[in-house]
Amino acid sequence: MRLVPEIPAVPDDAAGVRAANARLRELLAERDARIAEQDAVIAVLREQLAGVQSQVADLAARAAANSRNSSKPPSSDGLAKPAPKSLRGKSGRKPGRPKGQPGATMQLSEHPDKTVRHRPARCGCCGKSLKRAAVTAVERRQVIDIPPVKAKTTEHQMLTLLCGCGCETKAQAPDGVTAPVQYGPRLMGTGIYLWHGQFLSRDRACQALSELFGCAPSPGALAAAARKTAGLVAPALKAITKYLISCEVVHFDETGFRTAGKLAWVHSASWGKFVLVTVHAKRGKDGMTAAGVLPFFAGIAVHDAWKPYDTFGNVAGHVLCGAHVLRELVAVTDTGTDLDKAWAQQAIDALLALGKAAEAARQDGKDAIDTKVLAEHEDWYRKAAAAGIALNAGRHGKLQEKRHALATRMQAREDDYLRFARDLRVPFTNNAAEQAIRMSKLRIKISGCMRSMAGAEEFCAIRSYLATAARHGTGTLEALIGAFQGRPWIPETG
Repeated sequence: MRLVPEIPAVPDDAAGVRAANARLRELLAERDARIAEQDAVIAVLREQLAGVQSQVADLAARAAANSRNSSKPPSSDGLAKPAPKSLRGKSGRKPGRPKGQPGATMQLSEHPDKTVRHRPARCGCCGKSLKRAAVTAVERRQVIDIPPVKAKTTEHQMLTLLCGCGCETKAQAPDGVTAPVQYGPRLMGTGIYLWHGQFLSRDRACQALSELFGCAPSPGALAAAARKTAGLVAPALKAITKYLISCEVVHFDETGFRTAGKLAWVHSASWGKFVLVTVHAKRGKDGMTAAGVLPFFAGIAVHDAWKPYDTFGNVAGHVLCGAHVLRELVAVTDTGTDLDKAWAQQAIDALLALGKAAEAARQDGKDAIDTKVLAEHEDWYRKAAAAGIALNAGRHGKLQEKRHALATRMQAREDDYLRFARDLRVPFTNNAAEQAIRMSKLRIKISGCMRSMAGAEEFCAIRSYLATAARHGTGTLEALIGAFQGRPWIPETG
């Protein structure tokens, strides 16, 4: 098999030489054209291969994403849940109850509600009757239980009396008694407690009332009670909103909330013992504005890197959540090259060291971190971000684009990412906001979705009321019953 074209023999005459030379030039030109064509094909294939490799790397990164290295919730990990790997390191504390901490063993009550004396009938040795025998010792055992509870029906009769002057006067019904037949505040408060306090479904809450108390309100009656509750707690929500607006620092967050077959968004604002949860069709500025805190807030806002938070010019400053950026950096260490892993790990170490130093300074009653420690780890952070930008400047593929965007954001928003280390009033993470908003995810997990926006708004109003009451040490059932009795719990904001 001949691999190269047949080369013509060299003739003796000059004309023949010129013809042979021309033929050789044609062959060389054809060869060069084929080589150029093959080079072009190779270049296209290389480009396609690079694209495929980038796509494979991106898909591998997506497959490896979990709650530890991304914003995915722990519930999405499923059976592939990663082994616990806390970035905080070991605290040195041993498992179990700390030494010296009081236990919680059940103790005998000195004033039991009921006492039952058990006497042996006959002697255990001779069998004689012990009816008149003297008591020589008493062993006490107590059983704590709930007696059978049954709903009671109270009839209110408003009498009409005839005066000697001939005028008839009818008595006024007690406050809250407005219908011929209605459920009382304790029963309705308990129903809302089971539904929105303990997250039973509406039908199961009604079933629980039936089995516990022998009284079964319809699901419609419980829904009407929720509407009423949302209106009754409005003064408390107003006080919560007013307090949060006046705070120096407030946590903000948002999460998806399936409502009426569409994706709505729950927005939270919280600080200390105060929690406000609202729902809106929009995730961005419209939803944040409707919540009623950010448009009037002049303090420091703690949140994630969602851009609409930055559109409120009235805010004094921003704190970007350290937990979010740590998860992004962990993702780089999981999927990046060795050089990428190096700068990401350096940034992680710097942030964790500053977080530990800030917490130690607070515990020691200091108002700032040691300047040498602060400067050293700030320098580590800056160099890590600069390295990330340089290594991913080409932005070849989605992964490099993400790493470049992360490092660029870390550099551009350094003040917001490191504010926790420079101002000890603010926290390192926005975990408090995620805790405040978590109950809405539990509601959707149980119910699947909210059937209407009105129902979602009622749920958020009730959750704001109950969460704030619980943080103030007020029981949720007590707070709900009080609301139905016309005296809702209202937090002190002075």
